[in-house]
Amino acid sequence: MSNDSTKKTLIVALGVCLVCSILVSSAAVSLHGIQQENKKLDKLKNILVAGDLYKDNIDVTQTYKDLVRGEIIDMKTGEPIPESDYNDELNVEKFDIKAMAEDSEYGKSIPAEKDIADIKRMPKYMTVYQVIKDGELDEVILPIYGFGLWSTMYGFIAIDHDVKTIRGLTFYEHGETPGLGGEIDNPKWKAIWPGKQAFDDEGNVKITVIKSTVDKSSPDAKYQVDGLSGATLTTRGLDNTVKFWLGNDGYGPYIEQLREGLK
Repeated sequence: MSNDSTKKTLIVALGVCLVCSILVSSAAVSLHGIQQENKKLDKLKNILVAGDLYKDNIDVTQTYKDLVRGEIIDMKTGEPIPESDYNDELNVEKFDIKAMAEDSEYGKSIPAEKDIADIKRMPKYMTVYQVIKDGELDEVILPIYGFGLWSTMYGFIAIDHDVKTIRGLTFYEHGETPGLGGEIDNPKWKAIWPGKQAFDDEGNVKITVIKSTVDKSSPDAKYQVDGLSGATLTTRGLDNTVKFWLGNDGYGPYIEQLREGLK
């Protein structure tokens, strides 16, 4: 092959690479807005799913606006923070659990002896979602996350206005094994959660994801959820995740505020 042919081949190859890179970059920029909007819609959908508010063909955004009110709470006190304290990071619309947990100002480390969810860090503030019907609190939907076998599982758990009964649970991001730990996505398994009791009459966290199948004749059956078959570590992670976030080191202070509102 002559030097001229080699030179021409390189020029053509470089030209193709340049055109492809421009096309890819342009596509990435043009699709960014669509991707962000889809991500936002998926988050709203999962909030509605956890609260048993999602139905096929509904307008997700409108349903959320009609029924759900988001607010940011101080995890230490359980009190909502005033909207005057909101900023680019600390606001309901843009709240990012991962970013807030890692932030030096808005996140904090969890002592090893308390970190049963194995997440290392958590936000000092969290967004919670109250479902309002006929002017009254109907349920509250709480973001949760914890480590399973392979991944951190991110989801929502919904608690009824009685501050005891679980309305639903869903996970929207995880990397658990398909067919095993990945069964946390299975609608049949998620359908087990509604109606289970998260707390006893004294307010203690009682909900437990057991390793086997719940014995319906047991007096503790109302506090128990079937584990995932063949996924012992994911099951344990789920159990610890729910216990952590509903406990004193998670939403405990906020849940106590809700209980006070019932008196």
